[in-house]
Amino acid sequence: MDTKQKLIDQIKIVIHRLETDYKKDINGGVLNLIYTRYNDALRILESHKDLKGINILGGVRAYMDSYIDYQNILLQEMHTAENLIKDLHIS
Repeated sequence: MDTKQKLIDQIKIVIHRLETDYKKDINGGVLNLIYTRYNDALRILESHKDLKGINILGGVRAYMDSYIDYQNILLQEMHTAENLIKDLHIS
């Protein structure tokens, strides 16, 4: 599987986790920003638009600055997505 497809799959994992685990919280604050950026990234990737429009880097940091739960699985999933973005050299 190529890196772009891995990134698409990883972004879907993050979105699913946000929609499942943070359903009540994704309508505002930092979680809404993260959720919006991941949905935008998925749209860009699936529509084959310019990948430079993807803006998910920094989501891990934003979460950590807002919440104390550093062992959260969401952080791990977002970290994986951010590393895949870096692998595509579109940061």
